[in-house]
Amino acid sequence: MKKNVLIVGAGGVAQVVAHKCAQNNDVLGDIHIASRTVEKCEAIIRSVHEKGAMKVDGVIEAHALDATDVAATTALIERTKSQIVINVGSAFINMPVMSACIATGAAYIDTAIHEEPDKVCETPPWYGNYEWKRREECEKAGVTAVLGAGFDPGVVNAYAALAREEYLDRIDEIDIIDVNAGSHGCYFATNFDPEINFREFTGQVWSWQNGEWTSNTMFERGKEWDLPVVGRQQTYLTGHDEIHSLSQTMNVPNVGFWMGFGERYITVFTVLKNLGLLSEKPVTTAEGQEVVPLKVVKAVLPDPASLAPDYTGKTCIGDLVKGEKDGQAREVFIYNIADHADAYREVGSQGISYTAGVPPVAAAMLIANGTWDVGRMVNVEELPPRPFLSLLADIGLTTWVREGEEDREIYGRTAGA
Repeated sequence: MKKNVLIVGAGGVAQVVAHKCAQNNDVLGDIHIASRTVEKCEAIIRSVHEKGAMKVDGVIEAHALDATDVAATTALIERTKSQIVINVGSAFINMPVMSACIATGAAYIDTAIHEEPDKVCETPPWYGNYEWKRREECEKAGVTAVLGAGFDPGVVNAYAALAREEYLDRIDEIDIIDVNAGSHGCYFATNFDPEINFREFTGQVWSWQNGEWTSNTMFERGKEWDLPVVGRQQTYLTGHDEIHSLSQTMNVPNVGFWMGFGERYITVFTVLKNLGLLSEKPVTTAEGQEVVPLKVVKAVLPDPASLAPDYTGKTCIGDLVKGEKDGQAREVFIYNIADHADAYREVGSQGISYTAGVPPVAAAMLIANGTWDVGRMVNVEELPPRPFLSLLADIGLTTWVREGEEDREIYGRTAGA
């Protein structure tokens, strides 16, 4: 059994994580939140208390931390006696935070692949560039490291594992579909860190087709889907984290990720990119100041956390899985629907943050009770999906399946949860 959680990061996702840890602190124990800007951590703690989220009396504290400093992170883990670290900071800090967990024996959970600030869209599979190189190190230390435990990656990986275990004898294709049919009321904004958001789309779009890596450009391949609740939605083939593990762990010849984009997003993105304003490379202004264009764009856009109060509408995220069962062709869509307004009422965040923040808490609870405390590095699809999806339903995210014309809830909130 493991107890006491250190949350690294203080953005919109961290706020959800903190609320959900507080709602389950009888299982998770003390809660510590750390970021460079301690005031952001303190604001999250105030929101937890304002919502009365603490299930039982307990510790919830804020800490100033530069998470790129391995020694400082190691010392904080030891000082707070944290046995589980949930890393929802920038993807740039994955490796140093993981190092601190290996040094202390704390379990490690993140929600995205590590990135280096000066590199965009590296050679696939992306996990092979950083995280997977440390598998032996984690196993030797007996450290549980659950990679990509957000929604996508994360829950969609569990959906793929569920399809493999319960719906199909052979999987030929996995299409992950992510549509935000909500509206934040701003002319233009991103739903999470603009720097990370734009970096996903400025390089090559990698997908796994016919058992090999295939490269496209952003918005080159589009497809319209008729989805539950949100209806017909236009999406585009996009590079994304989960492709880089599912392609290697599932023995499936085709894996793609499709994300919904509106016309305005595409127009603004295209203009910014063509002007060079999405570059991560420094430039020098006429006044002799060195700036990174992407960081300037990030500075002038709305803080994603600020979008929550006025956000309306729903998200639909899931896996369309095709293959064969008992010698017959079969196709299932396993998915979740989340509501922005519901998320704001519960935890003060919008639905994108909610879907990303609830899953790592479920993962932490499964590590705490031993179910997922495997003592090595794993991606979510390598772990049992049923306990994860069942627990997710109890703490806020239900799972549905569409087959043919029928939609049915397969993991819903149990009585009293």
